Amino acid sequence: MTDESSPADAKPKHRGKGGRRRKPRSKRKKALVITAWSAAAVVVLGGTGLGYVYFKLNGNIKGVDINAALGTDRPENIDNGSQDILVLGSDSRSGKNAKYGKDEGAARSDTAMIVHVYKGHKKASVVSIPRDTLITRPECAVKDGDGKVDPGGQRQMFNTAYEVGGPACAVKTVEKMSGIRMDHYVEVDFTGFKKLIDTLGGVDITTKQPIKDKDSHLDLPAGSHTLNGEQALGLVRTRHGVGDGSDLGRIQLQQAFIKALMNQVKDINLFGNPKKLYDLADSATSAITTDSELDTVKDLAGFANGLKGIGSGDMKMVTLPIQYDPADRNRVLPLEEAGQQVWDALKADKPIPKSATDKSAGDKGSAGKVVTSD
Repeated sequence: MTDESSPADAKPKHRGKGGRRRKPRSKRKKALVITAWSAAAVVVLGGTGLGYVYFKLNGNIKGVDINAALGTDRPENIDNGSQDILVLGSDSRSGKNAKYGKDEGAARSDTAMIVHVYKGHKKASVVSIPRDTLITRPECAVKDGDGKVDPGGQRQMFNTAYEVGGPACAVKTVEKMSGIRMDHYVEVDFTGFKKLIDTLGGVDITTKQPIKDKDSHLDLPAGSHTLNGEQALGLVRTRHGVGDGSDLGRIQLQQAFIKALMNQVKDINLFGNPKKLYDLADSATSAITTDSELDTVKDLAGFANGLKGIGSGDMKMVTLPIQYDPADRNRVLPLEEAGQQVWDALKADKPIPKSATDKSAGDKGSAGKVVTSD
């Protein structure tokens, strides 16, 4: 999770009157549905029912007041029935995440995806932003900087926005890039992601070729696997196990894993297993940081209820149109005209045209075909 101090620290533990919700007299137990779109692997959590221990779960969620941090310096809030959510996976090496290496400064956004939910909430488009994308980063208040401001500048790596100014700067940077106001923000860290997958009981995938990467602690032969949390994290973090070793191959693996995860969640009868239902809800709410409009179980449940009809087949997943930087092959540059096609389509609540990604290096590799859901 981010180290940023958040308004959630001061929120009351009890909202509304009374303590726990009363059990309904009907034999059918009503349940709240909770979802978090997430990654370090997106990472998208499927519909998770909650019917009890409301306040305990409510206290798990950390919130960041993006609206207060950014004020009026944002794109117009267009209410056309669609939603745009920025999902980040944090690569912090602090605390339990230290086993994945030492920090080279503050935490950065290891995974970034813009999830556009179309009007009617039956379909979605996901745009992955490579962490190595060189962009013009806007001026941002420095995280924990006592009022200091970072001036931003040209040719800045995208993931340094989170490093410099936390969630608010990440949102501001995406909004400046796209011209689209983010309705919500969801963040997941390494440890939370692992725990969630373990609580779920693993995720079934098939690898069409061996994947081995000592840096991400991953060693999978070709074949069918049920990945535990450690293995799943290794898969969505690997850069050297498949493809050309770039961030672009990793993004394709993340997208394939997200679809496998969504399929798995839909196949589990959580309502028939109250303990697993609670354990998964506890893991999910503990794993995420959200904007302040989603930082209660009630708000998160309402948000999730509007997304539960979207399956893996209803999601179009692309990478921001980019090209390799001629000056540094370890960096990529946005294709401005193609990128604008993507943003214009989402603003108009329309599908992303195929022509937008035709010339992009982002979706050309074969890494995404290495992993499939069983």
